[in-house]
Amino acid sequence: MSTETTKPVRYSDEDLAEFKSIILEKIKNAEKQLKVYMDAYKNGSANDTEDTSPTFKSFDDGSSTLSKEANSQLAIRQEKFIRDLKNALIRIENKSYGICRVTGKLIQKERLKLVPHATLSIEAKNKQS
Repeated sequence: MSTETTKPVRYSDEDLAEFKSIILEKIKNAEKQLKVYMDAYKNGSANDTEDTSPTFKSFDDGSSTLSKEANSQLAIRQEKFIRDLKNALIRIENKSYGICRVTGKLIQKERLKLVPHATLSIEAKNKQS
């Protein structure tokens, strides 16, 4: 039996700092987008120049309701995305970021750069399908 202790698999502090900056930028952009959705939802019937556009004249009366519902759904999705990104920041702080919650292996850097809130490796994600 070996007395050698194995170091837990995790990303280096430098990698975590890089991921943190990516996530913070994504949160900033996502919060801006959420504000757009919320403003569009709350002010869907405002009398601005957009309601005189020819494209809006072709819609029926239900379109503004549909638009409000669509913006509401987009806002809900955006709020979840922001929450997932903030949870990823917590995982960075406790140094568990980038570790697949199913396999325990590191999630590929390329995947984390594209989907920084990912908690599953491609391998684990494919097994779910």
